[in-house]
Amino acid sequence: MNDDKPGEGPISEDARIDALERRLEAAREREEERNRPVKTESDANYRIGNRVLGELVGGLVGGAFIGWVIDQFAGTSPWGLLVMLFLGIVVAFRNIIRISSRPPE
Repeated sequence: MNDDKPGEGPISEDARIDALERRLEAAREREEERNRPVKTESDANYRIGNRVLGELVGGLVGGAFIGWVIDQFAGTSPWGLLVMLFLGIVVAFRNIIRISSRPPE
């Protein structure tokens, strides 16, 4: 009845199906290449900018908070706040200078 070998069907012998499979595989590879995320220089700059902003805000908020806590416990209002705010600004700018002097990755 059927002269085909076991495991082989008429589909595996059809050249049109093989050509279609090759074209589908090539299209999948092109689509994967097109959808692969591309690292750009702007991504690195965006990350560095966010880090600088975080250092600046963190230095200001951290210094102000620690100064406020010192004022509450020591009763030295407003000097603890002012001194620690100043120190927070100094530390933030020192960290920003260290970030900006680092060579790009």
